[in-house]
Amino acid sequence: MSERPSLVVGLMSGTSLDGVDAALVRFGGPTHATLVDFITRPYSTDERDEIAAGIEGAPAPALARLHVRLAEWAAEAVEAVLARAGVAASDVALIAFHGQTMWHEPPLVSWQLGEPAVLAERFGVRVASNFRSRDVAAGGQGAPLVPMADALLFGADHPRVLLNLGGMANFTCVPRREQDDGVFACDTGPGVAVMDGVTRLVDPRRGFDRDGRIAARGTADEELLAELLGDPYFAAPPPKSTGRERFGSDYAAKLYARAPGADGLATAVELTARTVADAIARWTPADAEVIASGGGCHHPGLMRAIERELTARRGRPTPVRRFDELFFPGDAKEAVAFALLGYLTLHGQPGNVPAATGARGPRVLGSLTPA
Repeated sequence: MSERPSLVVGLMSGTSLDGVDAALVRFGGPTHATLVDFITRPYSTDERDEIAAGIEGAPAPALARLHVRLAEWAAEAVEAVLARAGVAASDVALIAFHGQTMWHEPPLVSWQLGEPAVLAERFGVRVASNFRSRDVAAGGQGAPLVPMADALLFGADHPRVLLNLGGMANFTCVPRREQDDGVFACDTGPGVAVMDGVTRLVDPRRGFDRDGRIAARGTADEELLAELLGDPYFAAPPPKSTGRERFGSDYAAKLYARAPGADGLATAVELTARTVADAIARWTPADAEVIASGGGCHHPGLMRAIERELTARRGRPTPVRRFDELFFPGDAKEAVAFALLGYLTLHGQPGNVPAATGARGPRVLGSLTPA
């Protein structure tokens, strides 16, 4: 693989439906990545509602239009990050475009919308996209895909759990830095998607529970929690992945009907915390440090609850450190991860970790749209 430095824009729009993240990354090889700049192009309420409608079954004409609109919103994110960094599109080797997941049903399909040709035409740059499909075709879950970046870029000389609190929560356990041998990962269940869904039911003006203020006013419904924790997904062994099809707006509405107001949000926070802590305690070494990133890191109540639950399960104090403390801003992490996946695709290198996805073996991921 060439070690000549190259610039890649990584794009990520996840299950939280909050916007498009764009990271401009300089690679000097697959284990040497520098974040040059990062921005988020937030979705407006109307845009988020349009995506949610697509996930919930919009007709084909609406999905076709959304396919293009998602790419246009992503293009705005690319323009913004390049302008902020003072970098010309002609200096960029690749745009890595995750797209927006509309339906995730492995082992059959993981379907993302977002037309890569729009980006290729706008910037005159090659675009890598459709990263999940090849892993699914090889018998995998198509997720999580961040473990390759966790292994190559964010490991340590000791076991480290890299926890992502996005719309769905997932973790990667990395035994040692720059090695994918022994790397293990899975989706634990809901991250902030259910919490955000309940927040909008409590107060439609809010997209999320800023600073955890609403949840702090409530009390978790332990009887309801016991029922929710009985979902067979939580007990199923990895590899496994999930999405808004299971833990989305319908799930949030049913929870809220049983526990309205702030109590519903407090219950959603506990659901995420307990399922995250249970999965980490069950599937990772007891001495592994835990490093968290993603939108859930901005919710103090969730972070405290995860620490409390991990400490209880491990039988010793288990601090949850923020990714920002060790690397760059954690909100950029997944966009950087997909920049790496695009870089690997461009160089014909596998991007999946079969132990994490369940695929039959390593696969080069994604499709390339020429400049």
